[in-house]
Amino acid sequence: MAKSIIKLNSTIISAASVVGKKEHEGPLGHCFDIHDEDDTFGQKTWEKAEAEMQRMAANMALSKCGLDEKNIDAIFAGDLINQCTSSAYGLLEYEVPFFGLYGACSTAAEGLMLASMMTSYGIYDRCLSATSSHNCSAERQFRTPLEYGAQRPPTAQWTVTGAGAFVVGNADKETLPQRAIVVEALPGISVEKGIKDAGNMGAAMAPAALNTLLRYFDESGNNPSDFDVIATGDLGIEGTSILLDLLRAEGIEAEGILNDCGMMIFSQKTQDTHAGGSG
Repeated sequence: MAKSIIKLNSTIISAASVVGKKEHEGPLGHCFDIHDEDDTFGQKTWEKAEAEMQRMAANMALSKCGLDEKNIDAIFAGDLINQCTSSAYGLLEYEVPFFGLYGACSTAAEGLMLASMMTSYGIYDRCLSATSSHNCSAERQFRTPLEYGAQRPPTAQWTVTGAGAFVVGNADKETLPQRAIVVEALPGISVEKGIKDAGNMGAAMAPAALNTLLRYFDESGNNPSDFDVIATGDLGIEGTSILLDLLRAEGIEAEGILNDCGMMIFSQKTQDTHAGGSG
């Protein structure tokens, strides 16, 4: 197989986040820029609320670094709703070339990766990457509307109500104080292991996470002990446990280094989200 790791040299100039009430009450609540107490963000529908979240996140990310849309060459954005509705309408006010993405729960990483590739290799000077999910719009899209009161199995995860945005530029061209630098990326491969339980996303996604990590370790020569944290997206409690077991079967121990965003954003003790977060 050809080499997959892409060498990059981009800086995350600024970032912003907007979340709902449940996320604000979780362990990372103090880390988010904006939260809303009823998850509507002043809108009349869940879909409009999600679009507003993404607009707010993008505006704040630009405001933090003193830039506006005239300083942005392209937008990479997506969400969980049909035709990327939340992103298209949330960022409608920006007269900037728009790349609509649909990576589902990987959209944040996909957008950041594409923005970094474009700026690292001089195609664009600065890009905006944004994504969002809303618990109520996602449940209606993929499962059942919340008012149905459908029972959730223990392996089910709670879709996050939140939006995030990054302003990304070429690291050599940005004369800024120290920022996070994106130095490499390795795109994942679709992996299907026959999981048919729609209420167990962790089990469905863990094999793909394993494939990505094994490919990265093999190609880079690194191993888990070379990192402070290896963070997966939203495997949750169930998927993370499976991934650790799959890694051990390959002779790799990552306990204490591997963590999952779906486990970090909600409290297992005080917030009933079953297997954690997603989205």
